[in-house]
Amino acid sequence: MRTYRQLFRTPEFTPLFVGASAQVAASTVAGLALGSLVYASTGSPLLSALSLFGPSFAQVAGAMVFLSTADRVPPRAVLASLAAMFSVGTALMALPGMPVWGMFTVIVVMGLVQAAGSGVRWGLLTEILPEGGYILGRSVFNMSVGVMQIAGFALGGTLVAVMSPRAALLVAAGLDLVAALVVRFGLTRRPPRAAGRPSVRETWRGNARLWASPERRRVYLALWVPNGLVVGCEALFIPYAPDAAGVLFMSAAFGMLAGDTLVGRFLPGRWRTRLTTPLRVLLALPYLLFALPLPLPVAAMAAALASMGFGAGLLLQERLIALTPEEMRGQALGLHSSGMMTMQAVGASVAGLFAQHMPVGVAMTVMAVLSLLTTTSLVPRRAAVLAEARD
Repeated sequence: MRTYRQLFRTPEFTPLFVGASAQVAASTVAGLALGSLVYASTGSPLLSALSLFGPSFAQVAGAMVFLSTADRVPPRAVLASLAAMFSVGTALMALPGMPVWGMFTVIVVMGLVQAAGSGVRWGLLTEILPEGGYILGRSVFNMSVGVMQIAGFALGGTLVAVMSPRAALLVAAGLDLVAALVVRFGLTRRPPRAAGRPSVRETWRGNARLWASPERRRVYLALWVPNGLVVGCEALFIPYAPDAAGVLFMSAAFGMLAGDTLVGRFLPGRWRTRLTTPLRVLLALPYLLFALPLPLPVAAMAAALASMGFGAGLLLQERLIALTPEEMRGQALGLHSSGMMTMQAVGASVAGLFAQHMPVGVAMTVMAVLSLLTTTSLVPRRAAVLAEARD
């Protein structure tokens, strides 16, 4: 499978894609609204960053408790139910008088169950698409993230400026409801991929099995750590440019869209292993400039260029699937997604702490340096993995 026409002609791909896209738009609008609301209430870069990426922080706990459901439940019912729950949770945060601690409570609950949802979605994608179609399909989902974030930040920024952050939260709740309806009526009923009942014990057993493989462990680290540290840079966009954060967010989303398009659709197979590390370097390198006083257009271009490096994640996910038995792929991809989101929340928290004690632009540069050091440390290990694969 090499063309978008083939992809969208595949039964059930379109409703899964539309539902996921609506949820990305919802989370983008809600994240910008919450970040603005919390920063206006507290003046804290740390709390603002946590409001943007707080649901990701809770995913590590969700991955330890709920992830065995990814392969052991009917996917349509779970995806529709979770989207409806997110709609209710986002609407609760829009209630007048909702305190900051109440918002964070809702954020944590939503993050806990999101771990299972990501595993169910990506496991279902491997069922819907034929062999060899995952990287193209996942690249389209990632491209949708870029488009929906551009649209979501534009819509969210407009709503926050013209109306209020709470009005933006209500719009986000409506988008989650649309996602629930599309999934419920667009997907067919499918049985679970694996036998047995989901449980905490099965989650731990599966995670331990996935983590026990040195090759998979190295792929997970390459997927999680450099990515999370760079997301820490993005978490500081609001305190870096309070009146123009939406421009930076949209630029970063555009860069991610461009990178995923190039990697997923146009990159020849022989170049995939060679470009993984250069793309990881590109992910952090432009943020070194943020220690300098940058005009907004330059900062926006730097953010867009850096985000093209996120395309390396597609190449590493393809490797992860090749290393994982079919009956565990939902949990493996769910663990990747939860670990990635958790590391993004860790990166946002660390960046927020740095920004409490140094200029915001300098804090962003420090995070970029840490990402580059991590990528450099993973290069010999990654090379060893590829050598083992060739043998």
